[in-house]
Amino acid sequence: MHSFWIIFKQAFWTKAKTKSFIITTLVVCAAFFLLANLPKILDAFQGSDEKPVLYIVDESGKLAPRLQQQLEFMESDLQTKPTDKSESELKDGIAAETIDAYVVLEQGEQLAARYVSKSANEMEGGSDLESAIQSLQTVLTAENLNLDATQVGQLFEPAVFEREAVSESSKSQEELSQARGLVYILIMLIYMSVIYYPNMIAMEVATEKSSRVMEILISSVSPVKHMFAKIAGIGTLGILQMLMFGLSGYVAIKTAGTSMTEGIFSVFGFSEVKISTFLFAVLFFLLGYFLYAVLAALLGSLVSRTEDVQQLMLPMMFLIIVASFIAFSGISVPEAKFVTVASFIPFFTPLVMFLRVGMLDIPLWEPLLSIALMLLTIGLLGWFGARVYRGGVLMYGSSQSLKDIRKAITLGNKK
Repeated sequence: MHSFWIIFKQAFWTKAKTKSFIITTLVVCAAFFLLANLPKILDAFQGSDEKPVLYIVDESGKLAPRLQQQLEFMESDLQTKPTDKSESELKDGIAAETIDAYVVLEQGEQLAARYVSKSANEMEGGSDLESAIQSLQTVLTAENLNLDATQVGQLFEPAVFEREAVSESSKSQEELSQARGLVYILIMLIYMSVIYYPNMIAMEVATEKSSRVMEILISSVSPVKHMFAKIAGIGTLGILQMLMFGLSGYVAIKTAGTSMTEGIFSVFGFSEVKISTFLFAVLFFLLGYFLYAVLAALLGSLVSRTEDVQQLMLPMMFLIIVASFIAFSGISVPEAKFVTVASFIPFFTPLVMFLRVGMLDIPLWEPLLSIALMLLTIGLLGWFGARVYRGGVLMYGSSQSLKDIRKAITLGNKK
């Protein structure tokens, strides 16, 4: 057991002290503080609180006041001002940056509006302005048809539209909207983790083989103990890094004075999510890591050069990419049949079953069954991986094919 902890600590500290790990950790933590303080930073760059004014050109003199009334009715923040200036004067003002934009209103058979600004991509309060002009057009049409106030009110009356789900596992539309953002973020986190950390293990094994250090290690420590010590060491490093990310995110929110119900956090529904969702996220992160870590160690033991690692890791990467594709596709349709089936396939479970847990009210036996299948798969893959690893670490030379697995098993049996 002493040798296990020696390799465990070596795997942990070797990667923890690398510049890439330190820089990645610092950049992600800094990103949390930047995100939490983003509203304040944007306000600082905006400088003056004075809002731009939209000038209204209306030769009739009747449309501008009514457009302003529509904007007031909509409680829009858009500042408007009727003007008698000619369009040439207004364009000169835009070129000189003394005027931001103006809109020209003309009434023929129907209301027409033309928005003019320095850039075609700039339109301050564009959605409010378009809605107000559309409403004004409806009012003018109603007046031309001699509709009374009651009829005009009926014309603007919105349709009653409700959503009702028959499935017992389906959540309400409001609950889905609250869960969707957070589930998306956690899926991304799990996805990057099961790529980053197992790949770290494969590179570490290949590096030791290329430097001939492996020959010394396996003379004093069994290859199986060496494999699982490395998996545990880098896994612990991964957990520590995730805790640092979580702590930095929490501190960033608290120090910024941002509520979990405000800004971007309200969009992602952080304040409404169940604690069980976070617990399942941690659980599926760990299970996904161990599943792919054993596979990565197996593949890493087959190569003698770090340059060959990525090529041999392609099958594993393909599994992760397919799992992420199913998960991201299933965010909009979490009850789809293909999502349900994929959630019970161990290599897809960490992402897809977590999606279903976060987006649906499914029976507890379903995630428990998927977890049991994953544990069984990890056990079988660990047993098989240990047999391959035992012989793979003794193999040198060019090795870029999965056919070398049989050769590694044969060599391991002779050892």
